Amino acid sequence: MVGLTSAIRLRQAGLDAHVVARELPADTTSAVAAALWYPYRALPQDRVTAWSARSYAVLAALAADSTVPVTMRRGRELFATRVTDPWWQAAVPDLERVRGDDLPPGYADGFRFTAPVLDMPHYLRWLVDTLTGLGGSLERRNLASLDDVPGNPRTVVDCAGLGARELAADPSLVPVRGQVVYVEQFGLEEWLLDQEDAGLLTYIVPRRDDVVLGGTAEPGLEPGPADPQVASAILRRCATLEPRVAGARVLGHNVGARPTRPAVRLEAERRAGGTVVHCYGHGGAGVTLSWGCAEEVVSLVGATG
Repeated sequence: MVGLTSAIRLRQAGLDAHVVARELPADTTSAVAAALWYPYRALPQDRVTAWSARSYAVLAALAADSTVPVTMRRGRELFATRVTDPWWQAAVPDLERVRGDDLPPGYADGFRFTAPVLDMPHYLRWLVDTLTGLGGSLERRNLASLDDVPGNPRTVVDCAGLGARELAADPSLVPVRGQVVYVEQFGLEEWLLDQEDAGLLTYIVPRRDDVVLGGTAEPGLEPGPADPQVASAILRRCATLEPRVAGARVLGHNVGARPTRPAVRLEAERRAGGTVVHCYGHGGAGVTLSWGCAEEVVSLVGATG
């Protein structure tokens, strides 16, 4: 997704940009995501806040177009104890504390704010259509090296996600496995989030045609088949938070791996014959950072000449 977004911004800037990917968009971790705007598992705080704010503004503008699968939704993040303001607060226009009488039983604090929610399978198709409409292309190809990019371009933008472990020889990238359950849309408008247990997340994210339930965050584990026991636990946690989940028909399951590293890598690297602009390590915040990072990619590519 970050690669497609970057290519779109590059083409809008008048540069000849195309995407080469090992997997088609529907087969990537991006397609699994609940895709709620939230700066999750991404650092450093100052750069992430700036990228998140810019992406928020772009996605809010896209949501005004009914043909784009982005919806602005109010929601609550809930906590069992009192907490300080989030470090990324400046990126959100309307964050406020949840009043005590609006907290579910067992919770002592919470934030409420409006956030973009993306219907990822449809949004990814929209990104591809936008890119091709601008004259770009998407080619499926498994590269052994960044030197194997077809056409021998002077500048390569590396948005390889976990693939950067091999392509950029970066051992600091760690997969964080996540599992989700999709249920029918039962009339839910507000998203809900409880991530005080860092490994067993509870989130309920309504989309236009379904509701995404999660989740897990298991560092070091690669994607694999959905675990029925994990799925049952997700359903139980989510039904405790929103009782209507218990009666919702299950539509499917999915598993992905967030490409996490100590800090997002967004920088230009001079190499023999040209430049590589690295843009990976977005953790669980690919949607949240996508447009902000894409615009910095354009600046870095422009600076390389």
